[in-house]
Amino acid sequence: MHPLITQDHIETYQRDGVVLIRGLFADHIASLRQGVAMNMENPGPYAAENLHEGEAGRFFDDYCNWTRIAPFERVIRESPALEVGADLMQSQTCQVFHDHVLVKEPGTSKPTPWHQDGPYYFVEGEQTVSFWSPLDPVTEASLRCVAGSHKWPKAVLPTRWLSEADFYPDAQDFIPVPDPDAEGMRIVEYNMEPGDAVAFHFLILHGARGNETESRRRAFSLRLLGDDARYVVRPGPTSPPFPGHGMQPGERLREDWFPTLFRREAAIS
Repeated sequence: MHPLITQDHIETYQRDGVVLIRGLFADHIASLRQGVAMNMENPGPYAAENLHEGEAGRFFDDYCNWTRIAPFERVIRESPALEVGADLMQSQTCQVFHDHVLVKEPGTSKPTPWHQDGPYYFVEGEQTVSFWSPLDPVTEASLRCVAGSHKWPKAVLPTRWLSEADFYPDAQDFIPVPDPDAEGMRIVEYNMEPGDAVAFHFLILHGARGNETESRRRAFSLRLLGDDARYVVRPGPTSPPFPGHGMQPGERLREDWFPTLFRREAAIS
């Protein structure tokens, strides 16, 4: 077990699907900020700029850039995130799925809608973890997670955030997007310093407040997979799409695109 976490972190993650890890990227904040600046100056093919009528703010997001932005790759390889991720998942290995950058400029009042990441992805498994780490102090623009939602019997219907249309055609296979505040669900959110990280399961229902502060909110996310994660076919295009991957249902994700960068000495491939 990595010194940054305790058995209580692991038990909380297994029970609630979400836990705060203080200082996970504390030694790598400058590199992550540099990587975000490089990403915004040279966006990838999946980059999006969401501007809303009547708002002064700007919401930039982009993903799948870690292999072309050197500071991101350096942080992924050198930070404790892979080992801590394996500890939380109770996995012998840790495989990189993708990175994600999210920047909310001041005045971006529109919140990130409630959603689960898992239904958008072409991978399933009990052993998954995302790290969401702010690169600026966070109080009023925090990530919000519904504790225990990773154990719901059905996944939440994925929607297209801008149009609010259903992402897949078979809506009956999912439950409608709930309103956790109105329904009294247990929502956890944290005041965070740069380099802290919220760890959450791919099936945790989560959203984020808008940024109505006078400071920008930059965040770096890292999505990781454990021993039991396998490729699955979805009823429509996935996000990220990773075109041309050539994988078959039930296979581990291909190592040349999604490398296993942490493996315990006793790990079995």
